[in-house]
Order: sequence, then C-alpha cells, then structure tokens
Amino acid sequence: MNLVLMGPPGAGKGTQGEILSKRLDINTISTGVMLRTAIKEQSEIGKMAEKYINDGKLVPDDVIVSIVKERLQKPDCAKGFILDGFPRTIPQAKALKKMLADRNSKVHAVVGLEVDDNELVDRLLKRGKESGRSDDNLETINKRLEVYHNQTSPLRDYYKQEGKYHAIHGSGSIDDIFESIKCSIAKATKE
Repeated sequence: MNLVLMGPPGAGKGTQGEILSKRLDINTISTGVMLRTAIKEQSEIGKMAEKYINDGKLVPDDVIVSIVKERLQKPDCAKGFILDGFPRTIPQAKALKKMLADRNSKVHAVVGLEVDDNELVDRLLKRGKESGRSDDNLETINKRLEVYHNQTSPLRDYYKQEGKYHAIHGSGSIDDIFESIKCSIAKATKE
C-alpha cells in the first residue's frame, strides 16, 4: 500500500505516520527528516535546503523529486510506503504519479489532516520549545502556513479529482485521529 499523508505543518503527519508505519509494517518516508539530516550533514542538498527552510519556503520541486525518487527505489519500499511531506505541489504530485506508474504502482490513498491555523501555531510553538527546531518560531511558522495554503492546499482538489483524498479532522486525541485514518484507509482499499 502506498499512502500520502498531507496537511499543514504541525497537523500531526509525523505522529500518525509512525503509528501507521508500525500497524501496516511499511516505512514512513519523511522529506522533512531527510532534509534535516542533509542539513545536519552539510551536504550540498542540505546547504541549499537550509536556506529555503529557514525562510519558511518550499525546497524546489526538482530537488525534492530527485530525493524521493532515489528513496522509493530502495528495497524497503517494495511492499509500500507512507509519504510524509511529499508531494507539496501539483508538479510534485504529477512526478510521483509518473514515478509510480513506471513501477506499475500508484498512490492508493491520500490522508489529509485538517487542523485550524490557530491550533497549528500553538502546536508548532510548543514543538519548537520542546525540540529546539529552529523553524518552529512565530515568523517562520506564519510563512510556512502561508506557503502551505498557497502552494500545497491545491493538492486537495487534485487528489479529490482522482478520488484518492480522504479528509481527516486532525484535532483531538492521537488515538481518535488514528482510528479515523484507519477507517479511511480501509474504505480506500475496498474501492
């Protein structure tokens, strides 16, 4: 099964991705984690990505697509994966569709975690204090939310047209949100 977790920063994609990964026995692939690792290692991609991330902007499509394509070719993705943080633009979604079609595969479901912006800001500020993530400050959070609404939220319509988008209310307990996701995935695999 190939899943995409979609939602604004702080919606809970990472948390739900970990739970889904354990339950479905497939890997969660987080472009955010891959980029933060590249930044920490100060690789060429990491240096380039750092500037975009610190400004609250998306890393260019071609860079992200190449990173994800390389990652999806690894053997641990053969039985499926959960993408967290990719795609974030319609060109990325189209690139993913082609990548998977070349392997006679597809995205089976897109789970969209939907959370109010005020709650997201509170969550991200709290996460920044607890984790020390430099991009979890008010100015960058507001930029990231603006970028999400302008560039990423159009993916909802793209995936709705494909019949793959499943909106999940991302507020409440982690367990309740997971149960909603589980029901959506079960429905998607029966269709």
